[in-house]
Amino acid sequence: MSIIEIINSRRNIKNFKSDPISMEQLNKWLQAGTMAPNHKMTEPWEVYLVGPKTRAELNHKTNFFNAPVVLAVLSKHGATKIETEENALATACFVQNFNLAAWEEGVGTFWSSMGNAQKNREILGVSNEYDVIGVFGVGYPEEINSPKERTPIQEKIKSLP
Repeated sequence: MSIIEIINSRRNIKNFKSDPISMEQLNKWLQAGTMAPNHKMTEPWEVYLVGPKTRAELNHKTNFFNAPVVLAVLSKHGATKIETEENALATACFVQNFNLAAWEEGVGTFWSSMGNAQKNREILGVSNEYDVIGVFGVGYPEEINSPKERTPIQEKIKSLP
C-alpha cells in the first residue's frame, strides 16, 4: 500500500477482534512514531501501557471497544507556553505516525480524549508536567466503517498576496 492509500483508508475503529498484538509489533509502530517532527528534538511523548486493573478503573463507557491493547500517550510540558503547545502538536504527529504504521499492517486504533479529566489523570498516575493527548484502543478491526464525507481541500485553501 502506498502512503496515500494508507492515509485515505485509515479509520477510527469502534469494534475490535480479540486477536493479540505482540510487544514486538507495538514497539515497531511506536518507534515509527518517534520519527515525528518535534521542535528542537524535545521528543516530548511518553507512552503508558494500560493494564487490566487500570483499564477497569478508567471505566470507559465502551471499554475501548474491547481492543486487546490500551495505551495512554502523554506530552511533556515545555519551559514556555509556546514550547508546551509545540510539544502537544509534536505528540499528535507521533500518534499519527503510530496510527499509520499500525494501519499498514491491518491494525487500527480508537482515540479517546478521556485521559485529561482529573479523575483519569489520577488513575493513570499522570503528573502536572504532562498533558494526556489521548487514550487509545489498539487492535485488529472487527469491521471498518466507510469514510465520512470530507470538505474538499480547495474550499480550505486561501491564497495570500
